[in-house]
Amino acid sequence: MPSASGRPCRLRLDEGGPVLVEGPVEVVLPDGSVRSSDRFQVALCVCRRSRDYPWCDTSHRRRVRTGERGRERGRGTESGETEESR
Repeated sequence: MPSASGRPCRLRLDEGGPVLVEGPVEVVLPDGSVRSSDRFQVALCVCRRSRDYPWCDTSHRRRVRTGERGRERGRGTESGETEESR
């Protein structure tokens, strides 16, 4: 279906992330309410974790506790030491 500009509406699907839509857009929610945005591109939440649903607020990203970040990336603290060497 063409947009108001005559071009087809473009959606981009990112694995594990939101659906990116070239705007402006109107989104009809399951309860019948309508949310709209006049931005040139919007990110639509598909995980339903967003506090601002239907707009994505990056809640889909995996949360890591602060103490685990160095171990997960294979790094130690800023001084270069690892938790094992402490």
